[in-house]
Amino acid sequence: MVGNGPVEFLLGGMATCGACLITNPLEVVKTRMQLQGELRTHGEYVIHYRNAFHAFVTIARSDGLLALQNGLVPALWYNFFMNGTRLGTYQVQINLGLTKDKDGNNSFIRCVAAGAFAGCVGAVIGSPFYLVKTHLQSKSNKTIAVGHQHQHESMSHAFKNIYARHGTLGLWRGVGASAVRVTIGSASQLSSFSYAKNFIEGTHIFKPNSVMATFAASMVGGLVATLLMTPFDVVSTRLYNQPVNQFGHGAIYSGVLNCFSQTFRSEGLWGFYKGWGASYLRLGPHTTIGLVLWDEIRKLYNKWRLQY
Repeated sequence: MVGNGPVEFLLGGMATCGACLITNPLEVVKTRMQLQGELRTHGEYVIHYRNAFHAFVTIARSDGLLALQNGLVPALWYNFFMNGTRLGTYQVQINLGLTKDKDGNNSFIRCVAAGAFAGCVGAVIGSPFYLVKTHLQSKSNKTIAVGHQHQHESMSHAFKNIYARHGTLGLWRGVGASAVRVTIGSASQLSSFSYAKNFIEGTHIFKPNSVMATFAASMVGGLVATLLMTPFDVVSTRLYNQPVNQFGHGAIYSGVLNCFSQTFRSEGLWGFYKGWGASYLRLGPHTTIGLVLWDEIRKLYNKWRLQY
C-alpha cells in the first residue's frame, strides 16, 4: 500500500499516459464517428466512416498517417491530470478504508461512490485539455470532415485563442458534460475492476497479485464502463466541439439535457451509441493497459520504498 497522497496521483498519471500513447489513434477514430451525422437522420448525410477499421484507413489515406495521433499532446496532459487525479483520489480513499464496510470487506456502494467522486474531481481538473483535444482530433481534410472544424494549429495555439476570446471560463466550457461522463465511467470502471479483481483472485485461477488477474479484471472494467458511459461520451464530445457565439455560449446546444434531447429527436437511441465499437476498442485496451500499469507501478514503488 503506497499511502502517500501526492505519490498516488503521480503514479496514476504515469500509468494512464503510457496507455494513451498506444490508444490515442482510436480516440481520434471514436471522436470522428461520434460527430458523423450530428443531428441528422440516417440517409441525410454522407457516411465517411463505416466502422472503426474503415475510419482508421480513411483518416490515414486522406489526412496522413500522423493524423491518427492528432491531439496527442493535450490527450497526454489530460490523462496525466484527469486520470492521475482520478486514480490517485480513488486509491487514497482505499488507503483510508473508505471503500470497506464495518467488517473490513469491500462495499459495492462505497466503491461506486469513491469512484464517482474521484472521476468528478478528475474531470473538472482535466477539462481544458479534453476541450482542446476534441478540437484537434475532429480537425481534418474537408473531404472527410465531420462536425465543426476549429482552426487550431497546436495545443498552445488553441489555449491562446480560447482564452483571448472567452477568458478563463471558456477553457472550462463543457465541463458539466465531462463531469457526468467521467463520474459514471469512473464509478462503473473502478468499482467493477475492484470487485472483479477480488473475485478472480478468490478463485485462485491465477497467482496472488499476478498481472493476469489484473488484466482480466481490467477487461471487465472496460466493458462495463463502455456500456454505461458511451451516451454521455457522445454528448460530451458534441458539446466540446460545437461552435460558440460571441458571448461564449454554445451555438447548437445550450447544455447537457438539450444535447440529449436534440440527439434523441434527430438520431434516435442509436445516436447515443455512435462510435461504440471504437470506444470499446479504445477504452478496453486503455483501461487494461492503464490499470495494469497502475497496479504494477504501485507494486514496484512499494518494493522500492521497503528497500530504501
